[in-house]
Amino acid sequence: MNRTILSAFFFVAACAAFAQTIAVRAGHLVDPATASVSEDQVILIQDGKITAVGASVQIPPEAQIIDLSHDWVMPGLVDAHTHITQNLPPNPPGESLWESYIVRESTGLRVARGLRNAQILLEAGFLCLRDVGNSADYADTAMRQAIERGWFSGPTIMNSGKIIAPFGGQTHDYAPEQGRFWSIEYIDADTPDEIRKAVHQNIYYGAKLIKLAADNSSFHYTEQDIHAAADEAHRAGLAVAVHVYGGQAARDAINAGADSIEHGFDLTDDLLQLMKSKGTYLVGTDFPYEHLVALGAVGSLDAKETSRKIIDRLIRAHKIGVKMAFGSDVVVDLPGKTRADMAFDYIAIWQKAGIPAPDILRAFTTSGFELLRLDKERGPISPGRAGDIIAVPGNPLQDIQVLRKVNFVMKDGKVIKGPMAVKK
Repeated sequence: MNRTILSAFFFVAACAAFAQTIAVRAGHLVDPATASVSEDQVILIQDGKITAVGASVQIPPEAQIIDLSHDWVMPGLVDAHTHITQNLPPNPPGESLWESYIVRESTGLRVARGLRNAQILLEAGFLCLRDVGNSADYADTAMRQAIERGWFSGPTIMNSGKIIAPFGGQTHDYAPEQGRFWSIEYIDADTPDEIRKAVHQNIYYGAKLIKLAADNSSFHYTEQDIHAAADEAHRAGLAVAVHVYGGQAARDAINAGADSIEHGFDLTDDLLQLMKSKGTYLVGTDFPYEHLVALGAVGSLDAKETSRKIIDRLIRAHKIGVKMAFGSDVVVDLPGKTRADMAFDYIAIWQKAGIPAPDILRAFTTSGFELLRLDKERGPISPGRAGDIIAVPGNPLQDIQVLRKVNFVMKDGKVIKGPMAVKK
């Protein structure tokens, strides 16, 4: 075979592989947005994108088939508040948790941990993550780029870069001689102009959203301050997430155009109503009690009282009708549990608050894609969207805990877990 023929052969083979058509037989296709199930559907995927969905879709003769006829097929899960490069030891006595990793871990190590956690979460069905800082010197950007280049499998990641905060980041009371060691993870910005510059810096270094910490000290960002961040971010097509618990700082963040409030443990009904009227998302990071105990001294949290406030706020936010997206904020690995195991622990808190299964499922899927501004390209299982699909062995609209049992994962048309495509 001469060189010309050999080149043509490999070109045709490459084109055939690139144009591969996959047909997924979905016994029960779940739409979290409408809390509905369609039976006996066919999902056609070509070049990593969905091209057709329906009961009468004809399967092309060249297609390879994945049989999920006994499963509940649905969009992937979203964790809208993650720190996957971070790992704090559970409540070590006599030591600051912040120092234990800021001072002792390199950015390279943090990238490696992030990739490991990304793969764990991907196999558990989390196909999109919003990583909101605490990632050393832009480890989150490096991690995202490695996944996007195909070097590692992982979810779609929207990363924030360094957290923008008033002087000191989220640290407290360190001696001046120690210097601003927190700058590896935070950008000090105390005026609107400094905030605008910090937003520019994060975008330059690869941020896909902007994260601010608004009320970590007795001084907090004003409405004017947060408006400066929102103005710069929104003009660049990026969303703004604000770490804030409640009070005037939360009111300023909501009024200034924040896209989401992170945590919001102390939000009053008045503030929740304001969020509803503005369309502001709540990413409540609704910690289970045992997770709060493991967090220990971080932020001087009282586990019992914080747990009570979380459930109360969750009940009120749901009743008022605030848009909510699931976010875990897992940063302490409990013995014997993966990051995915710990994320699924939060489902029980939503159930304890009386949130119906369809609403929990929506927060884990549809709302997350909308908040991440990915719903036009990912999320809904419909033509034109990415071939991102998971399956579970039961109906999540009735038993939400079945999310713990994801048995099939497809990302961009590539099977990550579960039955492979076979020739018709």
